[in-house]
Amino acid sequence: MTSIVVLDYGSGNLRSAERAVARHGVDVTVTGDWDAALAADGLVVPGVGAFAACMEGLRAIRGDQIIGRRLAGGRPVLGICVGMQILFGKGVEHGVSTEGCAEWPGTVERLDAPILPHMGWNTVDAPEGSALFAGLDAGTRFYFVHSYGVRRWELEPDANGNLRPPLVTWAEHGDRFVAAVENGALSATQFHPEKSGDAGAQVLANWLATVR
Repeated sequence: MTSIVVLDYGSGNLRSAERAVARHGVDVTVTGDWDAALAADGLVVPGVGAFAACMEGLRAIRGDQIIGRRLAGGRPVLGICVGMQILFGKGVEHGVSTEGCAEWPGTVERLDAPILPHMGWNTVDAPEGSALFAGLDAGTRFYFVHSYGVRRWELEPDANGNLRPPLVTWAEHGDRFVAAVENGALSATQFHPEKSGDAGAQVLANWLATVR
């Protein structure tokens, strides 16, 4: 049976994520254990609250190293909400800059919107070829709860000097922000698939299909 670890580093809707993933007939464990997180077929990294607090909790269990080691070996990782944000280079909240995992370049910053937090259902603009959103219509809505996000995608050249961006899904609330990213073994969503009903269940099923 496919094994999934929901990473427990003191932040995130752990049990909601556990239940949502378990519905797809996989073995799910909630733990911060180094060996278990490295050995699992797939790793889910949830997160809620402040960027700095999440990074502090993540580093306390060497979660940033777990993510890095898994990705170095092509082992699937899924970040959710702030669990997506911490995968970027840094987060800036209330004038304080905190280094993230830097798996992707970019800065998590306050959204430029008249009403914050961005809370509720919203559509997304997924790119052609997306695996996460396979089988879902363009008007499908997902559940968001956040005031910060990545508003600009900063590309970096590869070893040959070519810019090869991952598949980036966008949404709008005031202005555009990154709603999801797919980049080889690393995927992430700003919205909560575990709170997004059938649509979120489909996203999780699509991700699990890449794990099995």
